[in-house]
Amino acid sequence: MNKLHFIFDKNKKSQNFKKKLSKKFKNYSPLKSSVIVVFGGDGFMLKNLKKYYKFNRPFYGVNCGSYGFLMNNSNINHLERKISKSKKTVINSLSVNCSYGNGLKKKLIAINEISILRQSKQTASLNITVGKKQVIKNLIGDGVLVSTPAGSTAYNLSVHGPILSLNSGKLAITPISPFRPRRWKGKIISNKSIVKIKNLNSKKRPIAAVADNIELRNVKSLTIKRNTKIKIRLLFDSNRSLVKRIRSEIKRQKSAKR
Repeated sequence: MNKLHFIFDKNKKSQNFKKKLSKKFKNYSPLKSSVIVVFGGDGFMLKNLKKYYKFNRPFYGVNCGSYGFLMNNSNINHLERKISKSKKTVINSLSVNCSYGNGLKKKLIAINEISILRQSKQTASLNITVGKKQVIKNLIGDGVLVSTPAGSTAYNLSVHGPILSLNSGKLAITPISPFRPRRWKGKIISNKSIVKIKNLNSKKRPIAAVADNIELRNVKSLTIKRNTKIKIRLLFDSNRSLVKRIRSEIKRQKSAKR
């Protein structure tokens, strides 16, 4: 029998589940649990994946938000059995080294994407290199995303980026409202690549970097690569597979282009 650690968002639906389940289940500590069960939406799940991944436990999400791409449906009947029969999907995060402010440095992880965004009325002015190759000398626009396959159906899709299959071994670099070069659609790269992004005019054109739900402001430069040491295990019901959901989104994207 699985020992479950429950985490509930503060929204009404999550709190209703908390009342029901607290009478039926013991809430084990993360260290003593075998599965971490998260009640909330995708944003809440991402927050807790980052907070608890070091415990090396699989995560099972119950959707109490809107879309719930990383979550299972909200039917909690026979919850223990559903968790026991669920299928495991392993994803990696991005490791992001940021230089910001007056000589400050910080390391972030991003599970969906790292977003580089202008933080003033001025457009961003960015230099992008992949490995030793300069991809864009000066991208002028609202910003750019570097997305994982798991995150390629989120913000990346909203800015018309490509959807990546979970086992593609790729990352997506997608511009946000590019002004120059106006027709640059971005680039799909190997997930073994190292991406470097530099703010070319940090005084006049400040930028922010957002790693899923954590923001740094006045960023000067970033180095982004896949973090192979962090392996996050997500549990999905057989009819809720992340692989299937991404494939479904790819089909929809192809149909929309016809």
